[in-house]
Amino acid sequence: MKPARYQIRVEGQLDPHWSDWFGNFTLSHGQDGSTTLTGPVTDSAALFGLLDRVRDTGLTLISVNRIEREEGGTQ
Repeated sequence: MKPARYQIRVEGQLDPHWSDWFGNFTLSHGQDGSTTLTGPVTDSAALFGLLDRVRDTGLTLISVNRIEREEGGTQ
């Protein structure tokens, strides 16, 4: 079973070096000043671990979204 992909959106624009700290998630910056972290999550324990890291940094969590796989896609 492949890991699910998630997008975690937080307030503020994180420097790209934070990608490693968040398990090599891809970081992208929104025009609204937010950062979206995107990457694979193996299970709910791993997801809660990522959310703990968001909390530990003092970032404000905006949203958490599971990215559904497209029909026939390789995601």
